[in-house]
Amino acid sequence: MTKVGALEFADYGIRVNSVHPGLIDTPMTQDENNAASLAEFAKAIPLKRAARPEEVTNLVLYLASDDSSYSTGSEFVIDGGSSPF
Repeated sequence: MTKVGALEFADYGIRVNSVHPGLIDTPMTQDENNAASLAEFAKAIPLKRAARPEEVTNLVLYLASDDSSYSTGSEFVIDGGSSPF
């Protein structure tokens, strides 16, 4: 969908990209019932931790800015290196 959207809207000057986050450290993931399983999951992430929300926010802000004006039709993975696994 990202690539089709980018092709369809390019003539209108609209860029289409997508963000694919992995584990994010949020109140939902900090629930004490999930703590042990999430700690185990984080060990399997190459960077050995969950992302901070602001790390994902910074990527989205970059994509919304003119600094990324030549980026369209791209999938931006922000998962600490987990996707190859």
